[in-house]
Amino acid sequence: MRKRTPVVLLSLAALAALLAVGAPVDAAVLKATLITPSDDPRMERTRLERAYLGHPGGPATEGLQLAVDEASFELEAAGAGVALASVTAASVDAARAAAVAAEKNGAAVLVTDLPAEWTLAVADAVKLPVLNLGDASDRLRQQDCRARLFHLIPSERMRSDALAQTLVSRKWSKVLLLVGAGPQDGPRAATAQASIKRYGLQLVGSKPFKLSADPRERDLANPLLLTAGSNYDAVWVVDSDGEFARTLPYRTVLPRPVVGDGGLVALAWHAQFERYGAPQVSRRFSKAAKRPMTAHDWAAWMAGKTLTAAAIAAPAGPNVAWAQALAKGAIDGSKGTALSFRAWDGQLRQPMLLTDGQGVISQAPGEGVLHPRDVLDTLGADSPEKLCPNAR
Repeated sequence: MRKRTPVVLLSLAALAALLAVGAPVDAAVLKATLITPSDDPRMERTRLERAYLGHPGGPATEGLQLAVDEASFELEAAGAGVALASVTAASVDAARAAAVAAEKNGAAVLVTDLPAEWTLAVADAVKLPVLNLGDASDRLRQQDCRARLFHLIPSERMRSDALAQTLVSRKWSKVLLLVGAGPQDGPRAATAQASIKRYGLQLVGSKPFKLSADPRERDLANPLLLTAGSNYDAVWVVDSDGEFARTLPYRTVLPRPVVGDGGLVALAWHAQFERYGAPQVSRRFSKAAKRPMTAHDWAAWMAGKTLTAAAIAAPAGPNVAWAQALAKGAIDGSKGTALSFRAWDGQLRQPMLLTDGQGVISQAPGEGVLHPRDVLDTLGADSPEKLCPNAR
């Protein structure tokens, strides 16, 4: 058996030097650069320790690296290669500069784990495909989409549609919506209401909450006050921060389930998913990263699989061939079906997992959900309702 050659994350300068000196003349190497924030608040120790559902559990490099390592034999057999570089950026301008530098150094694809505005700045600065693995904002798939921007992480609309389908299947038709005060909570609440309307649920009320250290504002986050005075089958909580949502289950006035950002949560992945080879994926990640695999890690892993699939499909390159293979290929995400990118918004269509944090309760789309072409397109904006002016 031939010895496996590991793939490592390098700085841009080291990567360029390695490719210039150590690679065979006729080797086709797909170079990709991951851009992440230098001071990422999601990676603060206290947030990682609390392990909020739907939030990252660690750096994206770990899932990305795992996927490339796993494909080493297939890459070698195809005469192809993938070389990864990783850079950090402290601002939107720094992210833009990093993207331009990566393109000048020969990168064929950029991978981003950045806020929405930073992601757009990167996509506009280069003529390369950009794989977004960290930002779920619907605006990136709709009015602010880009033709070369692809999304591995599910959109907010996909998550809310998955929850709405689940509520319909359980006949929990009356929904009380609780909305946080964070800057992302308003748009996310509007997305939740769109899913509630799409699937014929009844919104019985929408109430704001606010976590505060001010004793005078203590009642603004009192679950008993917030959930009193209404008749509901489920409480849907929108809390991008995560602290209020994690404490809401079992504290409502009526004994009803909590969904959204606490209780039952719709995610791309959970480490306890037990079908379609998922346990093996989670175990390999846990062995490599020394922690459970989260939805964020799965998106990074899928970004790596997308890169390796493109390299194998077009082992001789050039960049344009890799870009075409990336857009048109189908990828195995260990979810039971081949996954592909939607032409109208660049989103990776995929099943969603409904989890309470301990295990996977169900999947969406569920049984009985129908679509004229692909049932996965019942999650997120479908082609007739696309708002993307740059659709492929």
